Amino acid sequence: MKTPEENLSTYTFNHHLLKHHFCATCGIAPFSEGNSPKGEATAAINLRCLPEIDLKMVQIMPYEGKDR
Repeated sequence: MKTPEENLSTYTFNHHLLKHHFCATCGIAPFSEGNSPKGEATAAINLRCLPEIDLKMVQIMPYEGKDR
C-alpha cells in the first residue's frame, strides 16, 4: 500500500462493527478491520490490491454468515 496509514479515510455502516479503510484520493479500499462475533480481532484484505496475487488461482469458499 502506497498511501500512509495516517492518510487513509475510514467508513463504517450498519452496526458500525467494521472499519472500512480507503484512500480519500483514489478511492481504493485495501482492507477492513473489526472483531469477529467471538470478539477476536479480524481483517479483510482486498486481494485486488496485491499485484503478486493471481486472482484466477484463488479458491473461492462461500461463507454463510448466519450462526448455525
